Amino acid sequence: MYSLPCNDGAHHLHGGPDGLALKLWRAERDGAALRFRITSPDGDQGYPGTLEAEVIYALGDDDALRIETRARGDRATIVILASHVYWNLRDGGAGPILEHELVIDADTYLPVGPQGILTGELPPVRGTVFDFTRPTAIGAGISEAERLVLRGGYDHCFVLRGTGLRRVARVFEPHTGHALEETTQPGVQLYTGNSLDGSRSGHGGASYRRFHGLCLETQGFPNAPNRPQFPSTRLEAGAEYAHTTIYRIVSAF
Repeated sequence: MYSLPCNDGAHHLHGGPDGLALKLWRAERDGAALRFRITSPDGDQGYPGTLEAEVIYALGDDDALRIETRARGDRATIVILASHVYWNLRDGGAGPILEHELVIDADTYLPVGPQGILTGELPPVRGTVFDFTRPTAIGAGISEAERLVLRGGYDHCFVLRGTGLRRVARVFEPHTGHALEETTQPGVQLYTGNSLDGSRSGHGGASYRRFHGLCLETQGFPNAPNRPQFPSTRLEAGAEYAHTTIYRIVSAF
């Protein structure tokens, strides 16, 4: 039995109050790629074993950003590493993403309760505000999603079709172009920047506010250790954790 520190009310979120996302990683350049490495010692944030992790960001000639994530530990532990890139294909975050059209190759999703914890159910998306099986404006279901799930917008994991490296989501911005995504993961978390409050700014002084960016975080299912029906996120001692995500900018849906 392991006790993990709580940093989201009574829950453990994003690896804890001092998770890997908040630590300084070692960086080195390798041609057109940038490699980040980190060592998480035994007991860090309550997790067993020493974990060696690396993330490689590589730009290709095909206008694609390829993210390779690897990890290996000396004891069995839980590992879910995900990219939290924000996208705004219209103006870089100066305005909202509500008109962006989205397709996700998922027939079911993972609903959450009022505290944001997965219920364990896998209901169909068809006919709900979670139905992105056809191009749908993200803003079309926002108000109803807020009312139904109390999350301030979308912050939900979708159960992806297929296995291996495959295209799982497409985003279309009517004024500029598209972003495509490929992954080896079983799920993708759609997050619509619900907590952005204008306190951060970017290029050109753009103030990042609610709904000014969206994330498509390819990952294992959240809360999987407590839901035996979900794909396991347990990494055995000496085994390799590995997944790939590709973001590609193209000019056609």
